[in-house]
Amino acid sequence: MSRENLLFGIIGILLGFIVGFMFASSMSQRQQMAQNASTAQSMPSDHPPLGAQGSSGGGNPEAVRQQVTADLEKARNEPNNFEAQLKAAELYYRIQRYDQAIEFLLKANQLKPTDYNTVVTLGVVNLDAGHFETAEKWYRVALKMKSDDVMVLAGLAEATLQKKDAKSAEEAIANLEKVDPSSQDLPRFREMLTGLKTAK
Repeated sequence: MSRENLLFGIIGILLGFIVGFMFASSMSQRQQMAQNASTAQSMPSDHPPLGAQGSSGGGNPEAVRQQVTADLEKARNEPNNFEAQLKAAELYYRIQRYDQAIEFLLKANQLKPTDYNTVVTLGVVNLDAGHFETAEKWYRVALKMKSDDVMVLAGLAEATLQKKDAKSAEEAIANLEKVDPSSQDLPRFREMLTGLKTAK
């Protein structure tokens, strides 16, 4: 029963987010339409419609609940289904259940160890979860696969700064600066690094 209760709890939280999002969207729709009308004239003729969004169950909370249940159950029942593991991880990540998201991401990584996006996502989710050492590990794995990914370089710098590892952070910041000297993260990273060094 505890697993079922957890599942229903997750579904309830997701429904709350989705209903809140739909409410906020409906409230801002008129303003968006007015803005779109004024900016559409300056867009290229082949530009996709502004404000176009994909549908995920429409406005039916029951349909959303059923879909979430099906996606989570599929991931549990099909442990060798790579896409199902990623979908379950995404659902948990959306509600900030980072450890559960990591569990499914690790399963996906076991199925496809060379999938770059899964490796990067393991870095991102571990960083958000406050697992800075683990995040650093995954970012370093990702950089061995693709050494010039700006997002990964920034993530690694963030992880080492949060770990308060000044030496590694300085190296990560320098690597980021080489690849993207105009990175908007650099001033903040330098400030954090200075704070680390002066605190010693």
